[in-house]
Amino acid sequence: MSFTSIPILNLALAQDPATKSEFLADLRHALMEVGFLYLRNVGIPDDDFGQVIKEGKAFFDIPEHEKLNIEMKNTPSFLGYSRLSAEVTAGAIDHREQIDLSTEHALPKQHAPLHHNLLAPNQWPSPEVLPKFRPVFSEYMQRMGRISIYFTSLIAEAIELPPDAFNKYFDQDQQHKLKIVKYPDVGVLGAAGKDGNQGVGPHKDSMLSSYLLQASHHKGLQVQNMRGEWIDCPPIDGTLVVAIGQGLEALTQGVCVSTTHRVLSPLAGQGARFSIPFFQGVRGDTEFEDLENVGVGQVSERIKEQRKRILEKNGGRLDDVEFTFQAGGVAATLGEATLRNRVKSHPDVGERWYPEILASIREEQARLKQQREAARGGGSIHITAGSAKPVEVH
Repeated sequence: MSFTSIPILNLALAQDPATKSEFLADLRHALMEVGFLYLRNVGIPDDDFGQVIKEGKAFFDIPEHEKLNIEMKNTPSFLGYSRLSAEVTAGAIDHREQIDLSTEHALPKQHAPLHHNLLAPNQWPSPEVLPKFRPVFSEYMQRMGRISIYFTSLIAEAIELPPDAFNKYFDQDQQHKLKIVKYPDVGVLGAAGKDGNQGVGPHKDSMLSSYLLQASHHKGLQVQNMRGEWIDCPPIDGTLVVAIGQGLEALTQGVCVSTTHRVLSPLAGQGARFSIPFFQGVRGDTEFEDLENVGVGQVSERIKEQRKRILEKNGGRLDDVEFTFQAGGVAATLGEATLRNRVKSHPDVGERWYPEILASIREEQARLKQQREAARGGGSIHITAGSAKPVEVH
């Protein structure tokens, strides 16, 4: 029987030798059977989470011109503000407004690889309108960076790898990313809402793990189980929602599962849903060849056999999104793949800063559309993997 709810884990149990083995067993179940989990007692006080939520929501109330002063298309880094319905997932418009931030880096050196443009300073809202915003989110990203690295060591232990197995994929000053997202309800969307209630379409996260702070009471996040059913992942006070990314699935030879998920916009009259996802970063210069052929070492046959039995028990894996985290594509490194995905998600930024990449993406999309139309017409054309886009937003 495939999962019908999301497991809740207590991180405090991992820090007590008497209960750590119990925690690792529960974590192994979540990694292999669900790909999602709630995590409580992460070491951040509730008051601090409350301050993050307060400042995050306040951003959307500042004057429009203040938000447009830090619009994403101002820079090639894909950091900054995105207007409502400016992003596309699974071929449809996502009805959300957001700001993208990251742990800050200096501008890349001249002649650096193009994907190093993603390593850059943030575009912060003016301290005159939000004086606490920058210090609150700078500290939160630093804390979450440490938590995510620690939790990754527990993931390694749960599948019987050394605790430092993933460390080679983290830079000393690793970039991590964060979004603050507002999903208006369908009533507020008006004409735009007639196109559907897609807050964000079905997708998988692209790297190792993400940590979602659900910042309002609304349901909306849904996770797809192995039978293809959509399971609600409602807010639970005092928890973060952890999602496993395609990078982790690839590195663990398929043992840790990256699960398709989506967000539905709130119904008319329910008000806006807010969420603050944090995305653990991975070294952008990492080559896909290394991920597939070297990786973190071999997961034991015993653990692989457990995952195999889970698949057999559920009759295989029904999935609305293809697995795209693999070698053989246009991109040779994670950074190049991430850059292409960002251009695909934000074509307005692509038009201004990466017109050649955007043109190649549109050519690929046109080719895939022709192949699908030919296939529907009775042909036997094979559609290659890579058409699905790993996205990072909840």
